[in-house]
Amino acid sequence: MSDLRVQNNADSLAKAKTDSIRLDSLNKSKVTFTPFIFPAKNKDAAMAKFNKEFPEEERYIILAINRLDSKNKWRADTLAVPDKMDKSLMAYSPFPFKVEKLKEVKKIVIFSYPIQAYSIYENGKLLKWGPTSMGKKSAQTYRGLMFANWKKELAISTVDSDWKLPYNVNVHNTLGIGWHQYDLPGFPASHSCLRLLMDDAKYLYNWVDTWILNKGGGTVKANGTPVIVYGDYDWGGKKPWKKLIEDAHSNDISAGELDKIIESYLSKILEAQKERELALGEGINIQN
Repeated sequence: MSDLRVQNNADSLAKAKTDSIRLDSLNKSKVTFTPFIFPAKNKDAAMAKFNKEFPEEERYIILAINRLDSKNKWRADTLAVPDKMDKSLMAYSPFPFKVEKLKEVKKIVIFSYPIQAYSIYENGKLLKWGPTSMGKKSAQTYRGLMFANWKKELAISTVDSDWKLPYNVNVHNTLGIGWHQYDLPGFPASHSCLRLLMDDAKYLYNWVDTWILNKGGGTVKANGTPVIVYGDYDWGGKKPWKKLIEDAHSNDISAGELDKIIESYLSKILEAQKERELALGEGINIQN
């Protein structure tokens, strides 16, 4: 193949990539948000109107954008309501659709403390994102790089045995941190774990790779899916998702911002990924 033809192919690929990113941006820019207000003195009537105006599937979308589940919708005072409904939530993604720095990383989960949201990427492409409720101010979630360890379809909280935690995936064995389904009240409220909606918890439970243990189960031979938790929440400030009403892009995280966060962890992530591939090649059993 001639140098000119190689260059033309490279130019075509670059253009396709640019067009794809531009299309993603245009699709996101078409979404606008309006407020749905629940007056303190007339909240019941406003809730009745909300339930009547929006069918169940649309209520789910609206509440998710506002970091709420149906159980906690009574906590709402003002909801950001999109003009277009997308059950996948991808039309409202605050995360970039492509992150070049992750192109060699098969799987990763990223939790953003500032906007209380998670994202999952496969080889640098955004697969899914959604709301979360992370550690409250007095019990904040550990920041940094972790890995998925073991998982259990129904775990019991070590803080309170009455708390049932469906689709629990442990990501820090020493600190007892994991993600699982539990209440989303519209702010960071957990005891350091990463709360998810039920559908999201089930999806991630089935998608994630867990650790590989050496024979006997006493030591780790290879890590599971990498997990990064980063940033800080504006404690006492305006909830980030409410800012969507004035600016639909106010919660957006750029690929450049994620690049800086990922950069210091990338070599360790790729090294762990290689160790896992070697362990799987040796036919080592995965311990959940």
